[in-house]
Amino acid sequence: MADAIHNLSARELSLAYRTRQLSPVEATRAAFARLNVWENRINAMYITDAEGALMQAAASEARWRRGAALSPLDGVPITIKDNIATAGAPTPIGTAAGDFTPATADAPPAARVKEAGCVVLGKTTMPDYGMLSSGVSSLHGVTRNPWNLERNSAGSSSGAGAAIVAGYGPLALGTDIGGSVRLPAASNGIFALKPSFGRVPIYPPYLGRVTGPMTRTVTDAAMLLRELAKPDARDYMSLPYEDRDWAALLSGDVAGKKLGLMLDIGAGLPVQPAVRAAIEQAARAFEAVGAIVELAAPFLDQSLLEAIDRFFAARLFADVRLLPRSVSKRSCLLYSPGAGERRH
Repeated sequence: MADAIHNLSARELSLAYRTRQLSPVEATRAAFARLNVWENRINAMYITDAEGALMQAAASEARWRRGAALSPLDGVPITIKDNIATAGAPTPIGTAAGDFTPATADAPPAARVKEAGCVVLGKTTMPDYGMLSSGVSSLHGVTRNPWNLERNSAGSSSGAGAAIVAGYGPLALGTDIGGSVRLPAASNGIFALKPSFGRVPIYPPYLGRVTGPMTRTVTDAAMLLRELAKPDARDYMSLPYEDRDWAALLSGDVAGKKLGLMLDIGAGLPVQPAVRAAIEQAARAFEAVGAIVELAAPFLDQSLLEAIDRFFAARLFADVRLLPRSVSKRSCLLYSPGAGERRH
């Protein structure tokens, strides 16, 4: 291959598998080679399973050889966020006060990517309960940005964003309510999509939360969404299933398409000049190829911002109230806000 294996997109890996230029085993070994170099620096992974991943990769290689790939993503390395249950692994939700009982079943997104043949490298880090927009956790420690180790990777899909940049694999699963796939995408320079609520089944159902693809390319995200959007009866709030080939719908032609440009959401801190300039430059680039860019009015005000804050505070309070008193006290002792090491 002309490019290093760890830099290849999911689409490129799929083509390489089909034409036998590469095997899933080679791609998985390349992913773990990157992980072994970068993980001590960025702390993106909560759990890794090299032996299990290589077994999955070998099975995928055999399927490609006999022309029986489970999907175009068969054999493509992927990471899964801590709070998306995977059978046999605990789901502590980023906190030292979490439940360390191994999950008995895969949550719908994890089940779908396994059914698609993706090679699961492990689980990625997140802040406590997903309640920070940074990668700081009482359990996992601090997750760093691979572009600059002095910077954070944002959150709450902290490890997912960092892992994509570091070359652990082209695909990651994150979750999002108020920005948890989008913020790490912005901070790490990758692509992430928050699908419409209910498009991707989850379990347990939770109003507002979605699982979204995190990738380096839009095409990869579309390929992953096709698998994630498949139905699962456990989510009674999911939308009716639509069998769409999302990647095939990507024409790249934006001529005549209307794009809203929002330079001020109406509350919070002012936009930094460099950020505003970059957004305006992107808008001009879309206009240059025929898109219709219209300035959108702010949608937020201080009272609504405070209401959103109360919602998240109430959500966290409900989680904390469910903790046994002994666990709550122990987690307070374990937590040191500036800690960089993991606590298992």
